[in-house]
Amino acid sequence: MLQTFWIYTGYGALAMFLLFSLLWLLHLKLRNASIVDVGWSTGLAVLAGGYAWALAPEQPRAWLLAAMVAIWGGRLAGYLALRIYREGHEEGRYVRLRASWQTNIPAKFFAFYQAQAMLDVVLAAPFLLVALNKAPGLGLWEMLGAAIWLTAVCGESVADQQLAAFKSDPNNRGKVCRRGLWAWSRHPNYFFEWLIWVAFAVFACGSPWGWLGWLSPILMLHFIWNVTGIPATEEQAVSTKGEAYRRYQRETSAFFPWFPKRESSV
Repeated sequence: MLQTFWIYTGYGALAMFLLFSLLWLLHLKLRNASIVDVGWSTGLAVLAGGYAWALAPEQPRAWLLAAMVAIWGGRLAGYLALRIYREGHEEGRYVRLRASWQTNIPAKFFAFYQAQAMLDVVLAAPFLLVALNKAPGLGLWEMLGAAIWLTAVCGESVADQQLAAFKSDPNNRGKVCRRGLWAWSRHPNYFFEWLIWVAFAVFACGSPWGWLGWLSPILMLHFIWNVTGIPATEEQAVSTKGEAYRRYQRETSAFFPWFPKRESSV
């Protein structure tokens, strides 16, 4: 099994190299590196479907997981693509990368795109482990993982809708969203995004070597908490909303939903 795992990991790496190379060429034409985010979620759906098709074409377990990844990835890719289209400009973090790199920018973006491609391959390990599981039927781990996934997808959708509705009101310009889930967590969208990866790991626990799938939510938590998620978002929010956001930071949990505190206004 492990030999097959590494062989198909190699196939997945080749597929992602080609996909992200095409995206890199497209970004040169569009002059917008933000499309790498669309490719990231799309690539994961491609890997889940590809592993199911190649290794378990008659196994409902693999196709159920592939459908879960496709629904999640398709929704996220569509949301990001629509945002790129509406905004019409490159996201701030990629603008900052261009400014910091200064020279050989296309080559550096190619390396960046390929790093995202290989991250997809690593994160897709639970999808491959599930596809390698030849046991018939669905077990408790798969059903529990599907239930967590459904909760997380619904939660992320609600959080996105609440934030979009808040931003669509001109009276809220410059204000901090504290509605609904945003009163319980400063980043409920990131929390439910991470919970989706927990669901994939739980789903994989029913397969041999499935414990390796927990690497994916651990990595996602690291990136959200320390790298591309919360730090960049909070830095931008503080710079644009000032003391209002600092108070929000003091009163509201950063990630895991929890009861909000309220500072005295005196």
